[in-house]
Amino acid sequence: MKLSAVLITKNAGPEFAKCLESLAFADEIVVLDSGSTDDTLAVAEQFGARIFQSDDWPGFGPQRQRAQSHAQGEWLFWIDTDEVVTPELATSIQRAIEQAPTKKVFQVKRLSWFFGRFIRHSGWYPDKVVRLYRREEFGYDDALVHEKVNCPGASVETLGGDLLHYTATNFPDYMAKSVRYAEDWAEGRARRGKKASLISACTHSLGAFVRKYLLQRGFLDGRHGFLLAVTTAIYAFNKYAALWIKTRR
Repeated sequence: MKLSAVLITKNAGPEFAKCLESLAFADEIVVLDSGSTDDTLAVAEQFGARIFQSDDWPGFGPQRQRAQSHAQGEWLFWIDTDEVVTPELATSIQRAIEQAPTKKVFQVKRLSWFFGRFIRHSGWYPDKVVRLYRREEFGYDDALVHEKVNCPGASVETLGGDLLHYTATNFPDYMAKSVRYAEDWAEGRARRGKKASLISACTHSLGAFVRKYLLQRGFLDGRHGFLLAVTTAIYAFNKYAALWIKTRR
């Protein structure tokens, strides 16, 4: 088997069917679910996915490691449930694995949707992330959130085409997800003995807004860019406030 498309899921959401439909080029689809209560598993079955389930949540990095252990393909392509592979990207992935390189990983360019508009500035595009690699060579790190592929010594090549990322389609869900990510981030930092103050929460929040809206030219994305800068600032504040709550004495 040449290529496994791998996902971790929980209540995947409205883009899941489009996500799986875009993976028709893969030899198998592997889904590791952590307690979905909606139709996620039914949708996965509809597209012939191999489904596995876990009763606990160890964090994003460890969960991806678990999912990788279930894959059978020589190559792994990682995708999230709110992402869709464009035809150009699918072709690029197939060409990459036909070359059969070793010690090489491939990154995709994510084009993200933010409440009615694709964001092309604000530091969001091209949002390059490693998603394709040989199963026996590499894997994800142990980070609870914002996990990355651990690939020391590997060369990195960018694939053609975009990975469409429908990250923000529902405002309450988007903000709730942001709070969960902030909590996971704070938990990881607290485990490493890091601390924060409310002053640092404020300064990081202000810095996040300035960086997103001015330095990364978020103003070129119009009102959507302003909203993105504000929500980014809120996320930064929540991260450090959560860390302060966990470590204060």
